[in-house]
Amino acid sequence: MANQTDEILLRRLCAEILVETTRRQEFGNTILKEVLDKYNYLEGNKKAFIKKLSMGCLERKIQLDYIIDLYSKTPVKKMKPVVLAILETGVYQILFMDQVYDTTACNAAVSLAKKKGLANLSGFINAVLRKVCAEKEHIPYPDKEEDFTGYLSVYYSMPSWIVEQWIAQYGAARAEEMLSGLMAETKVFLRIKESLSEGEKEALKEKWRNAGVTVTESTLLPYACEVKGTDRISSLAGFEEGLFTVQDLSSMLVCECAGIKAGDHIIDVCAAPGGKTLHAAEKLQGSGRVDSFDLTEHKVERIRENIARMGYENVFCDVKDATVFYEELENTADVLLADVPCSGMGVMGRKQDIRYNLSKEQTEELVKLQQQILTNVSRYVKPGGRMVFSTCTINRKENDENGKWIEENLPFTRADIGEYLPKGLEEYCHDGMLQLYRGKLSCDGFFIAVFEKNR
Repeated sequence: MANQTDEILLRRLCAEILVETTRRQEFGNTILKEVLDKYNYLEGNKKAFIKKLSMGCLERKIQLDYIIDLYSKTPVKKMKPVVLAILETGVYQILFMDQVYDTTACNAAVSLAKKKGLANLSGFINAVLRKVCAEKEHIPYPDKEEDFTGYLSVYYSMPSWIVEQWIAQYGAARAEEMLSGLMAETKVFLRIKESLSEGEKEALKEKWRNAGVTVTESTLLPYACEVKGTDRISSLAGFEEGLFTVQDLSSMLVCECAGIKAGDHIIDVCAAPGGKTLHAAEKLQGSGRVDSFDLTEHKVERIRENIARMGYENVFCDVKDATVFYEELENTADVLLADVPCSGMGVMGRKQDIRYNLSKEQTEELVKLQQQILTNVSRYVKPGGRMVFSTCTINRKENDENGKWIEENLPFTRADIGEYLPKGLEEYCHDGMLQLYRGKLSCDGFFIAVFEKNR
């Protein structure tokens, strides 16, 4: 960083993001975007620093607070939010940001405390951080052998109840793999229009490379690629022309598994921001029709913006509640996409603070809501048509168990999606249903099951 003023500013913004996330009870990435928009004049590397430090602190909050409690005479629970935020940002830099010297992290925290009118606490903040610096190679985490759940909870910053649930549902080794995967770098994938020729796709990717972007082609899907080296996807060649869209690999697999054919009528009932709607339209290649619905005008407007940019003329949006029956839609869909509301455990690598705003009771309520929605929208599927049930979570009660519930309570038979899956995903498919999670895979956690309506 250029000078001390910059160093203090960036850390002040990070601390304020943490404080506001707690105060407003909003997702940190929403507040981060507000800050980056306001300070848009900052250079790219400074924006990247703000994002890494603030989102890193949210992701590792349980671990950071555990460490602060080890070396502070004042418990975390009794600290002022701004003091805790300054300590969290300091500890994170010391433990997880190799490019920041320990002395810089400590000195900047002390200076920030003074800037915030906390000069009387600057000595306390300095003492805690200096202890962390001295002990960082020997921090006494819960014993992995004696308290496996406690160790995983602290080391991977995951509430104990989620750790216990994953161990019960997936086993200890798989649970730790999933937790470790969520800590890995989150990748950005683009879906290039399948209608482009191979030459056009290559020319587009070459333009990105020439702009300094690293492009890695997916081994799973021929139209997908990972990009690194840009903080503004909208600035890439082809964005304004609608030649590609941002979409995670796991989400792309929904339409891959749907068995969409030319001329089909597709209904997407919980569609925002519209990734699967757009992918379905791409699969139709100008034929058929896609009806895309969501609960609020704000959400539907986001879908409309994406439709306009991508240039699809066979996609129609409207505000509709997935729990309400619309008679005019009955028995009209060849394929119905139901990516229903869920706990979001599969996307905690992107939305780090989901874990702190979720309870076991909420997930149980979500199971009931999913069943309500599926019961309602299943009536829109033609006899012989398909319903694709998907979520972005890795909770078996919301996924596998609701898949079995569909077969037991609705006039549908489970279809085996194995024939549609790219090679390399076989181990994630059980009983004809796909459960992805971050571990060996770099995509979001996602569940997909397809059901055919009885004739």
